[in-house]
Amino acid sequence: MNYETLTKQTPVTLIEFYATWCPHCRRMMPVMDDVKEMLDGQVAVTQLDIDKNDDVAQACKVESVPTFIIYKNGVEQWRNTGEMESQELVGKVKSFQ
Repeated sequence: MNYETLTKQTPVTLIEFYATWCPHCRRMMPVMDDVKEMLDGQVAVTQLDIDKNDDVAQACKVESVPTFIIYKNGVEQWRNTGEMESQELVGKVKSFQ
């Protein structure tokens, strides 16, 4: 599946760029599990390892990890870098529904 298709899986889509070596990303893993559970069936949530998806990360101008991007109908609406609480991230996603 190409990146453009990923951004259009559902009307609102959340993409996280992360790295396995990043301590902030590792702390976000259980948070992202919670986010996926809270948004199950409503919003597509995809996590992309920048080391395995370097071309996509560069095309999206991802300069640090974790980076979260919310798309609505395939168009970027919001971007944030760094750790976040699950409720805050879910609230931000729901604000675009």
